[in-house]
Amino acid sequence: MAAPKHTPVDPTDRPRAYSSPDFVPTPWTNTRKASVTGRQPRAERLGHPGPNQGYVLSLAERIRPRIKVTIGEHVDDAIQGCIGIALRRASHFGRAPVIHDMEIALTIWGYFLDTPPLGLSTLRSKLFAGVSNVVHHYVEARHIVDMVPQSTITMTPAMVSNSMPNSWRALVGA
Repeated sequence: MAAPKHTPVDPTDRPRAYSSPDFVPTPWTNTRKASVTGRQPRAERLGHPGPNQGYVLSLAERIRPRIKVTIGEHVDDAIQGCIGIALRRASHFGRAPVIHDMEIALTIWGYFLDTPPLGLSTLRSKLFAGVSNVVHHYVEARHIVDMVPQSTITMTPAMVSNSMPNSWRALVGA
C-alpha cells in the first residue's frame, strides 16, 4: 500500500507482492435441477422472455390516456391484452420494450381509432373480455398474443398505422 513520502520506512523491509493462496477452490458450475440448459424452450403459452420486461407497465400507464374503448370494453383489458404483444415484439428484437411496441399492439387492435371497424370491435370485445384478471384469464391473454402473425411483429410503427383500419384482419391474424 502506498504511504506518504514523509512516513519513515525501515530500509530492511522488503516490499510485499501478490502470491497465490495455497488452496484454490473449484470453479462454480450450475448443477441445479431446474436450470435451463441450452436455449430457452419455445412452445405454446411459454411466453417470450426478454430483458427488463417490467418496464412495459410504465409504458402502458403512459399510453393509457390515448386508448379509446367502446361500450362494454375496459381500458385495463385492452392494456393487459396488448402487453403480451408488446413484450413478444421486444423480445423478438432482443431488447427491452419501448413505447413503439405498445403503440403497435394497441394500433393493430384499433384502440386508437374513434370508431373501429365493426368486425374488429366485435372480435376484440370477445377476446379481451376479462383478460385484465391475469390470474384467471392467462390462457386467453396468451391466445391474443399467439394469434398475431410474426409478419405483424416485425413491422414498423409506420407500416402498421398505414395498414389500419383496412387490413386489420391480416394484422391480428383473424
